[in-house]
Amino acid sequence: MRILDTYTGNVAPGGDAERRTLDALTITKLSVGPMDNNAYLLTCRASGEALLIDAANEPERISEMIGYGDDRPTLRTIVTTHQHADHWQALGAVAGAYGVNTAAHPDDANPLPVPPDILLEHGDTIAVGDCELEIIHLRGHTPGSIALLYRDPNGHPHLFTGDSLFPGGVGKTTSPETFTSLLNDVEERVFGTLPDDTWFYPGHGDDSTIGAERPKLGEWRERGW
Repeated sequence: MRILDTYTGNVAPGGDAERRTLDALTITKLSVGPMDNNAYLLTCRASGEALLIDAANEPERISEMIGYGDDRPTLRTIVTTHQHADHWQALGAVAGAYGVNTAAHPDDANPLPVPPDILLEHGDTIAVGDCELEIIHLRGHTPGSIALLYRDPNGHPHLFTGDSLFPGGVGKTTSPETFTSLLNDVEERVFGTLPDDTWFYPGHGDDSTIGAERPKLGEWRERGW
């Protein structure tokens, strides 16, 4: 596997990973598994400590992304964005191999194959070395779906949305009530608080920005998905 330092956000199953380098943090994106799940490795540049968002599948490829040399980051935590099985197929293997803490929202904890060491509620923070991520609870795709927000002090925000927000719409819901819940949370807690230059990274497929999606909110509510 190659890790490309020209970041586009477009990765493919079986293909290369891409790395975005910020002043204090690097973000490496990899597609794994038959459902084209995105796994994100966030590494603090000062400490070398790392956090993985969604050990979705293919633990061997996730280990390749982390690396094997003496300069590889030290994985400390795995955060699972929600309970759906395509987002945690490699959780047990990666957590066991690296001896790390696992984290998730309490409302989605029971279905996970590894009981979370850390329970994350809306408004909590979790560290990646010297950097900090904020937890945003987005109710609807699942009861305990979360997004993770990094506010780059020298740039724009970066938001990891799991399956709650994609380019073109919110994540899949199972009823009008859960759709309304998710869209309300996304409008209030994401679009209502974050600037247009916020870059967001979903659980599948390509990235987008809040500004690119903001004009479509009314259309999403009207169509109901």
